[in-house]
Parts: sequence; structure tokens; C-alpha cells
Amino acid sequence: MTINTLPSCVVFGVLAATCAVVVACSTAGVQRTDSTTAVAHSGDLTAVRTQIRDAEPGSTVTIPAGTYIDEELTFIGEGTAEAPITLQAETEGRVFFEGESNLRMSGSNLIVRGLVFRNGSTPTGEVISFRTGPDANCEDCRVTACVIDNFNKAERQESDLWVALYGKRNRFDHNHLSGKRNRGVTMAVRMDTEQSRENEHRIDHNYFGPRPILGSNGGESLRIGTSHYSMFRSGTLVEYNYFDRCNGEVEVISSKSDGNTFTRNTFYECQGTLTMRHGNETIVEDNFFFGNGKANTGGIRIINKDQTVRNNYAEGLTGSRFRGALTVMNGVPNSPANRYVQVVKGIAEHNTFIDCDNIQLAAGSDVERSATPVDSRIANNIFYHTKRDSVFTVYDDISGITFEGNVLSPNVRAPQDEGFRKEQLDFVREAGVLVSSTAATAGYGRTGTTERATLDNTGVSWYARSSEAAEFHTGTTTAVPADGDALFAAIREASPGDVLELAPGTYTIRKTVLLREPITIRGNGASREDVKLLFERPTLFSIENGGSLSLKHLTVDGAAAPDNTGNAVIRTSRYSMTDNYKLLLEDCAFRDLDVNHSFDVLRVYASTFADSISAVDCHFEDVSGSVFAAAQETEDRGVYNVENVVVQGCTFDNIGKTAIDLYRGGSDESTAGPILALTDSEFNSVGNDKRNSVDASMRIHGVQYAVISGNEWRDSKPLRMHLSVGEPVIKLSGNELSPERDIVSNSDDYEYND
Repeated sequence: MTINTLPSCVVFGVLAATCAVVVACSTAGVQRTDSTTAVAHSGDLTAVRTQIRDAEPGSTVTIPAGTYIDEELTFIGEGTAEAPITLQAETEGRVFFEGESNLRMSGSNLIVRGLVFRNGSTPTGEVISFRTGPDANCEDCRVTACVIDNFNKAERQESDLWVALYGKRNRFDHNHLSGKRNRGVTMAVRMDTEQSRENEHRIDHNYFGPRPILGSNGGESLRIGTSHYSMFRSGTLVEYNYFDRCNGEVEVISSKSDGNTFTRNTFYECQGTLTMRHGNETIVEDNFFFGNGKANTGGIRIINKDQTVRNNYAEGLTGSRFRGALTVMNGVPNSPANRYVQVVKGIAEHNTFIDCDNIQLAAGSDVERSATPVDSRIANNIFYHTKRDSVFTVYDDISGITFEGNVLSPNVRAPQDEGFRKEQLDFVREAGVLVSSTAATAGYGRTGTTERATLDNTGVSWYARSSEAAEFHTGTTTAVPADGDALFAAIREASPGDVLELAPGTYTIRKTVLLREPITIRGNGASREDVKLLFERPTLFSIENGGSLSLKHLTVDGAAAPDNTGNAVIRTSRYSMTDNYKLLLEDCAFRDLDVNHSFDVLRVYASTFADSISAVDCHFEDVSGSVFAAAQETEDRGVYNVENVVVQGCTFDNIGKTAIDLYRGGSDESTAGPILALTDSEFNSVGNDKRNSVDASMRIHGVQYAVISGNEWRDSKPLRMHLSVGEPVIKLSGNELSPERDIVSNSDDYEYND
């Protein structure tokens, strides 16, 4: 295993972008009506079921407007191309399926239109299924103008699909799929029977809304086939779909079958790639990728044989390794179906990459993935970057790739001399994309129409698109007097994004505070010592589903906590959380957390996930447990508890167990985290409690990116690093350890400058 070292700015760039406040989804030019209030109705589908049973070609079955709870609706019929059978909402956007509900359909020439699934989850493994049984599939059927919104299982790691396409020649178009939070692909083309192969499905003009980071494998937005059936032809056409911040895992789209075509789709700030994971003869053409400098945003990944990547546009993508703007993988010699087939006859031509940070060649090279690309060509592309010189990374032998006619900006270093030339280009923005106006580049890069998926031509017009997450500091600011009961009441009455500003004084909280929305609690004293929080329960704050917490400019004191083992200032829900949370601490002090052993600052539970945990200019003193322990996913399945951890300018004094404990086990490479930035902090007498089972002041197990710089350890347990997943990027510099000791690691291949 090789551990690469990069300048600290690389990792900090990733962290800074990832931890930034989410920007609300743009809906410019899209007129939408409120669809959150259902029309009153009894919710009885008896008459509808009878009409479905008796329907003949040309029939239309109308579902009255209303809300239907715990309904498993089956739609079976045989229409014709000229006279299909239609099942539709009386009014689009006014028929709601809630609770444990789903729709299964089979037959031919059926149309479903205008349904909404929300406030619940499927009782089976699929919300909308194009079959009613193993041998009862759909042919020439269509689902259009339907919505599935946050229709998730309660258990984060319980898997399901929202849409499953079976059979042949079906169409899924102009639908809205947003907020998939539990494990499982948002939409999948299934090929587990002969009747579902060579299917020629069409998936078009859909809005795939935000999907938050899952923190494990199984977070794709679209998958076509599986490794088991990847050598069969699907022939699915995926066109004019808008993928909006689909961040579940590294594969936004996972193509795992032969003969699929992806064209004129738009990928907006997606932290992943369109991946040709298995199968051959895929065409990726005329797609548009906009990263806007967001962390881990990716483009296209090439694996397998006879893949064509042509005439695509990518701008502002930052992802590296498997999330590169263009990634050509190494393969496994004589690869089994579920690993990596060598790239053979791969073509990447006439694409434009502007301000994309990483082009990855022979990526994934290791002892197993040793088969380099062969008989492949990268030709007539534009690779232009206004700031970054090092765009290309070559991991192995690339002599099997022919480079021809590629144009670089003058500053970008080519991976080899042959096949590249440098030109100073001028660009004009046309229809939202940059087009070279320099005559010398005629015939190079992306050419032709800029027609593509937009917010206007995808999804439905009558269902609102949300930002998917309320954020800090977006509500009102309320002054709270120095009284614990007043603070408790203010938190209970607060709206998402509100700020509670505390007057100087002591606040004694008698009950555990349950947080179900993002709340900021900020001291208003001259120093953080002027506002003190005491608490009389084992936990002060419990972050529940939907909750996040920001604490600023105050002190938390554990002196009034009960004499129990296992107290915690902040904990997550003990139950599975499908909503990701954030914890931000700034200029705070935490002290006297030692009334009994194992008193933690933050305690997380399994099946919970933080987008970010940040502590800046904070002081932690006399803590009998751990400060930040995010190590509850120990089954080594690639699941972990937190994506980003930032600790800057903090002091840790007399901490019984670990200051920071991050754990990601297994060898899965589908996700980017955990990511750690630890800078300019002090550790004094940390980890010396005999009950410290990891025997360390800090443990990072399976962390993917880390900058550990400018820190001091005195009289503390060692740092332990277990770097076993993918290709970790670790930067250690300017740290002081006293007494002098080595950093304990499973690898010697990292950089350490003291």
C-alpha cells in the first residue's frame, strides 16, 4: 500500500468545501405550486382496484385526490400501443401515498401518471416496481410525472430501491426523486431474468434530487445491471436527466451491463462520477458536469472494454482518485465479474475539461489491479485550468493509451510530450458553458449543441424542490435571559436555523435537550467564561433525526451532572438516523467532565452519520472519557460515522481516553471519508486512563484524507494510524511529541516532518 503525501492545502480545500453551508437548490425559471396539503378524502381504493381489474385497452382509471395510507397497489393489464391503459391522479400532485405504501405493475402498454409517495416507506424492497412477480414483468409501460420524496426506511442501513425497472422497452420520464437517505440504489434496472435483458428501456427528463452522503456503499442514484449479470446487454438509454447534488457515494451512476447510452444529462455539484463499472460498449456523450468547486465533485470513470466517452463538458470538478474529472482505471488480470476488468479499446475524445483538478490515468494501480489500459485513445480534448499546473496523475504504465491532438492551457503539465500541445485560449459563455473562441481550437474539445437537462425541462412543475437541509443562521435571533428553564423553552420553540443568544450568567438545564432541527446557541459575554451551561441529566444535548448543533463563545461545565458512568455532553440518537447532522463548536470550553469514568464530550451511536464535526479555538479539560469518539461502526463493512472532522487551535488537557477516535473498517472504496484536519492544537496528558482500550491519545483507522500539522503532544499516549482503505492521503508536519516517541502505524510509507 502506498500512502501519498500532498500539500496541506489540498486536504484543507476538500474540508473547507465539504463543511460549507449548503446552498439552496436553484429553481430559477421554474414555477411551482404548493403540494404539501392533501385534499381531504377517505383514502379507500376499493373502487380503483375494481376499475383496474376490469380495465380494457384505452381505459383510464382515475385515483381521486386524497391521502392513502398503507396502500400496496397493484396495476396489471394488457393495453396496446394505440390504446394503453392509464392509471392517473385525478389532479397531479394531489394524490398522496403515505405510510407503508408501494406500487407494483405488470403487463403491457400501461401508463402511470401524477402520484406522490411521501411520509413513509415501502413495506417491501421497492416503491415502484415494473413487475408483480418473478415472471410477471412490464413491456412497453410508462411511469411519468410521479414523485418519490424522502420515502425512507427508518433504519439507515436497511436497503431498498425506490424504482425498479424490469421487463422490456419501458419508459420512466419526467419524474421527481429526491431525498433518498437509507441504503439502496435510488433507481435500478434489474436483469435477473432473461425477460429483463436486452431491455431497451428509456430513462429521460427526470429530476434526481439531492441525496446526502451515505457513509457506506449502496448510495448510487442510478444503477443499470449488477456484476452478476454484467455481461448481458441492457441497451438502456439515459438522456436529459438532471442529477442535483447526488452525493450518496462515488458512483452517481453505476453502469453494470452492456450497450447503455448516457447523453445530454446534467450533473450539478455531484460528489461522484458516471461510472462504467461493469459491462462493455457504453456510450457517454454530450453530458454536462458542473462542480462549482465543491469538494469531491467528479466526472466520468472508464473501466472494461469498448467504452466511448465523447463530446462531454466538465467544469469546476475537484474530485481525485476514483472521483476524477476523467478517470481511466487499472484492471485485475483475468478479473472476476465483481472486480475490475482491464480497460481495452477505451476512447475519450472531443471532451472539454475546464478548471477540473484531476485527470487520473491507470488509477487504482496496486498489487491486484495491475492490468494497465491497452489499445485505448485520448484524443482532441481540451484540458484547461486557470490555476492548477498538476492536473494529470499517472499511477502506472500508460503506454497502452495513444494520445493525439489534446490541447492544454499553457501552465498545465502534460503526462507525456507526444499528443499534447499548449494554447492560450479565450472563452465565451454560451448557454451556461464556456466555449473556446480561439480559431486554433476548431475541431477540438466539445462541439455542437448545448442542449441538455435543466431544472426547467426535468421532473414535474407542480412539486416544490427543496434545498434538502435547513442550515445554521438562516432563521431569527432570539435573546435568552440567564435562566436554564428559559433556555430549555427557547430551544423547544425554536425553528430550523434559529440563533439563541445567551446573556452572561449561569444556565442550569434540568432536562435533556432534544434537537430535531439545526440550532445555534451563542454566548453574548465578553469571553466564553461569561456564559456557563450546567446540566443535571446524563446528557445535555441529544441530536435526533433532523437536528444539528452549533455552540459558540460559551462554557459547558459537568459539575452538576449525575454520578453515572457514561455521561455525555452531546450524543446522537440511540436509534438509527436517516438524516445527516452537523456539530460545530467555536470558542467553547468543556470542563469538569469527570464525575465518573467514561464521561464523553460527544458520543455517537451506530447508524448515525455526521457530515461534519468541527471544533475551532476550543478547550477541553478534565474529561474522564473521550472528546470526539466516532468509532461505533466496527463490523468492517465500509460503514463509518463522520465524513469531515476539523480540529483547529484547540487544547486537550487531562483527557482520560482518546481526544479523537475515527474508525472506518473493511476495504470498500465507495466513499471519500473520513477526512481529518488537525492543526495547531495541544494535547497534554491525553489517553492515560487504564480503561483506554485503544491505548492511544488519537486513533485514525481507515481515514482517507488527513492533515495533521503544527500540533504538540506532551505526556500523552501515542497516535495510532491504521491506513488500509484505498490510497490514503496523509500529511504530517511540524508536530512535537514529548517525550519523543514514534507515531504508531500499520505502514511506514508516509511523510512526517518534525
